[in-house]
Amino acid sequence: MSTRKALILAYAGSHEHRHNHHMILKPIGVEDRAGASALIGRKVVWRTPTGRKIFGKILRAHGNRGEVKAYFKPGLPGQALGDYVEIL
Repeated sequence: MSTRKALILAYAGSHEHRHNHHMILKPIGVEDRAGASALIGRKVVWRTPTGRKIFGKILRAHGNRGEVKAYFKPGLPGQALGDYVEIL
């Protein structure tokens, strides 16, 4: 199984209510909603600077530009924004 990378863009939610378990990801090489929909159900992993792994799952496509919404348990810290996750 090949792994892909995705960029962590933001927390999901509005300015008033941010959901730290839900993140918006931009998979590298995916440019449309159909490509993003093909990734639904895949697991993702973010590695902390100390080497710990935090796992998540892609829930749905987000918009028409190939972004996806993922759920992490536990939620990701703010230092993860702008970093990469692996799509397994």
